[in-house]
Amino acid sequence: MKVLIVLTSHDELGDTGRKTGFWLEELAAPYYRFKQAGAQIVLSSPQGGRPPLDPKSNEPDFQTDQTRRFEADPEATRALANTVRLDSISVSDFDAVFYPGGHGPLWDLAEDTVSARLIETALRSGKPVGLVCHAPGVLRHTVNDDGTALVSGRKVTGFTNSEEEAVQLSNIVPFLVEDELTRLGGVYSKTDDWQPYVVQDGLLITGQNPASSASAADALMELAGKGEGERAPRGV
Repeated sequence: MKVLIVLTSHDELGDTGRKTGFWLEELAAPYYRFKQAGAQIVLSSPQGGRPPLDPKSNEPDFQTDQTRRFEADPEATRALANTVRLDSISVSDFDAVFYPGGHGPLWDLAEDTVSARLIETALRSGKPVGLVCHAPGVLRHTVNDDGTALVSGRKVTGFTNSEEEAVQLSNIVPFLVEDELTRLGGVYSKTDDWQPYVVQDGLLITGQNPASSASAADALMELAGKGEGERAPRGV
């Protein structure tokens, strides 16, 4: 089994002068879930090379056993330093696709046509796609064959308005994930702030926040391990 993990290349938090990027837990926890399942993992990003880490995600309050394990893992850190350019990826080479969050994806991956087409192609090919926390915002320009929004009528979740308010970035981010998924016709649901919550609709898996990362990865692996007939694409 081969899993593609797509990370942001964006490191500027709007006009604040502060740095952003991907959220470490949302990479580390799924990474080891995939490893445990015996998957081969490829890390990718729009610009290739080392993607920016949101420095806040590596502060002591946000470190976990998995983030510490990742940072002490030579194989993992080497892969992170050498991500493959997204535009060189063929989704046909993979069995599943996963997007960690962090605020960075709201600026680059959410507007990236290569990313949008990759997600659409994966789902049409019967391959599961998982996105966690802010990463469900990357779905904003993805569409079905008939041009309608891919999330329209689908059950989804993602970082909530109240969680964004709690980190005081509601007026900094280019859009609010909850609002955008709702605007696009997604059947959005959520649980209490910061609690694990994962939603699955066909081959599309979304997680609400960092605490949802491992569960979202588990759901992705379960789908990827099923036969083609058991995971047929749904209306993409």
